Amino acid sequence: MSKRTYYKDEQGIAAFGSKLREIRLKKGYSQERLANEAGLPPSQISRIETGAINTSLSHICLIARILKVKPKELMDFTLD
Repeated sequence: MSKRTYYKDEQGIAAFGSKLREIRLKKGYSQERLANEAGLPPSQISRIETGAINTSLSHICLIARILKVKPKELMDFTLD
């Protein structure tokens, strides 16, 4: 039985976090407010924005709804 490895796109995760932070600030949300409205710990929003964790598609959709943006706006970044 071979061991499978988990692919983690560090650049993509960091780019998503930066885009989330940019949009969150434009919308006037603090990390704490966004976290509270999403039912998440504030530290989770911080970890998403700093690229420390790879968030789920469900959380991306939830955050997009709260910020009143299309999910694709959160994914609007360029990768090398």
